[in-house]
Amino acid sequence: MSLYIEARIRADLEDLWKHTQEPALHQRWDLRFTEITYLPCADGEPQHFRYATRVLPFLTIAGTGVSAGEKRRADGTRTSALRFACPHPLSLLEEGSGYWRYVPEEGQGEGHEADGIRFLTGYDYRPRWGRLGALADRAAFRPLMGWATAWSFDRLRLWLERGITPERALLNAVADVALRLLGVTAAVLFAPMTALAAAALAVILPPLPTTPAARRCLRTPPARTRAPRVLSTLSTLATVKEPS
Repeated sequence: MSLYIEARIRADLEDLWKHTQEPALHQRWDLRFTEITYLPCADGEPQHFRYATRVLPFLTIAGTGVSAGEKRRADGTRTSALRFACPHPLSLLEEGSGYWRYVPEEGQGEGHEADGIRFLTGYDYRPRWGRLGALADRAAFRPLMGWATAWSFDRLRLWLERGITPERALLNAVADVALRLLGVTAAVLFAPMTALAAAALAVILPPLPTTPAARRCLRTPPARTRAPRVLSTLSTLATVKEPS
């Protein structure tokens, strides 16, 4: 998987599962999606879903996917895997697959809440538009997706650990960026000789503990990782259709 993001979250495993598996909760903290909706499916089948992202006020890009999870594994971990596709011609992302893993940490305290959970994802996708799309993906879109995933994971962590809702976390992030820009602007206007130093500080200074930050997440896998076996059980997206 080309993209890897990992966060350590001090929360109950069941709460983390709920906030990542229920669409109404998932869409609140994940910056990559505006809406996630489960589609009808028969008992025993993998869960089909529809997702949408509002790129501009007048432009929403939607796709479909199929997911399956392993909630109870012998080693105490949980896994969720999915395949997804987007038919919208303006979407650089054509189709892809990925997984989430929930790995309770042990040995540092009593219970999952004390020890924390390694919540990690690995995913990859195929861009459209041929060579132009591959170039745009490598130069801008893939780094943006990695940043958005990591930022969203930290936003989820703040929700579960501190009770800071995703909406409040977003306001905190906007205020943080505004203050940094204000500081740089003030330096340019009133102390031009310090403008470069002010810009460097705006980039280097860590955000407040109540503000989500992608930099708090691990972006490189600690060891060679493999996609979970449940991913191979999911059908290709050619069979995933929205109900008429």
